[in-house]
Amino acid sequence: MNTEIERRFLVPDGSKVPSGVEHVIKQGYMYSGDNGTVRFRVWDDKGYVTIKGRPQQGHFARSEYEYEIPRADAESMIENLCGTRVIYKTRRVVSVDGFNWEVDFFHGYHQGLIIAELELDREDCQISLPDFVGEEITAKKGYSNAALSLKTVCK
Repeated sequence: MNTEIERRFLVPDGSKVPSGVEHVIKQGYMYSGDNGTVRFRVWDDKGYVTIKGRPQQGHFARSEYEYEIPRADAESMIENLCGTRVIYKTRRVVSVDGFNWEVDFFHGYHQGLIIAELELDREDCQISLPDFVGEEITAKKGYSNAALSLKTVCK
């Protein structure tokens, strides 16, 4: 089984985020509910479909299956299957203390929102937080990308 173990943090000041490689991302949500999420993503010039399960209570690891698909198919799926549940962001990948932080600068409806994510090998992995991160939001469902696609938070 593929497992995603991820922690997420708000970034109060984007000017403190170090430089890094940037990617342009558009992602749409066809489904999000009690069983997980189904999303389509355009990442630079590639397309992906991702299916994620829900984490067990008290944990943040969850099953994740991601597959590359033709970019044109991803664009079409976003347009035809996701309605208005689409988010736009620029992801900056920054290496800090041996970890690759993914910092998302949101555009459009959530302009100004910045979230840093860190994928880990195990839930009990010890990390030191860089100075650009603020409040941890891993357990706050309103800040998931699926919730943000509903455009009901952070406005």
